Amino acid sequence: MKFRSAVRRSTVIIVILIASVFLGYGYQFLCEYLDRKGCPREYNEIVERYADEYGVPEYMVYAVISVESGFRSGAVSDDGKIGLMQINPENLEWLSASMREPLEPKMLHDPAVNIRCGCYYLAYLYSLYGRWTPVLAAFETNVDNVTFWSLETGLTDKSGNLIRTPYDELNDKITAIEEKADVYRALYY
Repeated sequence: MKFRSAVRRSTVIIVILIASVFLGYGYQFLCEYLDRKGCPREYNEIVERYADEYGVPEYMVYAVISVESGFRSGAVSDDGKIGLMQINPENLEWLSASMREPLEPKMLHDPAVNIRCGCYYLAYLYSLYGRWTPVLAAFETNVDNVTFWSLETGLTDKSGNLIRTPYDELNDKITAIEEKADVYRALYY
């Protein structure tokens, strides 16, 4: 009788352990599935091409696109930024001269042009700052703002690196892009 009871308890424990393992894997699969659904990689051939060409991590390009436009190539923000990566038309003259190509605002609705310009600009900004927080701050506003903010007390770390801007909404957007980049990196790279 004791033997049957022990076997029954052992069987119940083994079944519970097996069920726990399957539930754990099922939960992990479901979470990863939902994360991937929330982190699509649309325009992947274009992103791969220009991210590689300009040396920008793909996960950062996808994060910018995801947060900025939600992968809508026709997106135009209230402040006039255009396309997938929300390129500021004010930067278009600089991009056109620097890339040695005539660019017009309407061209930014083309995913290939927008992603190429965005990758080029991110690479340029990264060459200036070497850290994503000031790169994204400059991408969202401009280089002059980042230079000015870097001189303000409380916005930089001990080494003088910009760690935040004076604007909560901008800080929230930068954080959202950085967090989305972390998710993309964990899921795909």
